[in-house]
Amino acid sequence: MSGYLTTHVLDTARGCPAAGLRITLARLEAGAMVPLAEVVTNDDGRTDSPILPQSDFTPGVYELVFHAGDYLDASGAAAESPRFLDVIPIRFGISEAGAHYHVPLLLSPFGYSTYRGS
Repeated sequence: MSGYLTTHVLDTARGCPAAGLRITLARLEAGAMVPLAEVVTNDDGRTDSPILPQSDFTPGVYELVFHAGDYLDASGAAAESPRFLDVIPIRFGISEAGAHYHVPLLLSPFGYSTYRGS
């Protein structure tokens, strides 16, 4: 069985899922980022399907880009110009071809954290 990639974004400042947050996925190939997908989180802060489904899953270096500034603006977070956090890139490696990789983001206007989830 092939692996797959998912994410989940939680707004830790508001204590709720980050609905409507745009995320892009790219793969590093020959020194350049190749776009693979663009998704928007649902009401639960998740995507409706894996960002990288089993059919496209291969080991390599990937980058999820979370468009946090647009989300924070839409969520009513106190405005600042420029925003402290705007675009959050997370570059990570996938080495296990048959594994589920889950890369969540815990987000607030002034900080974030991530980890390899399950």
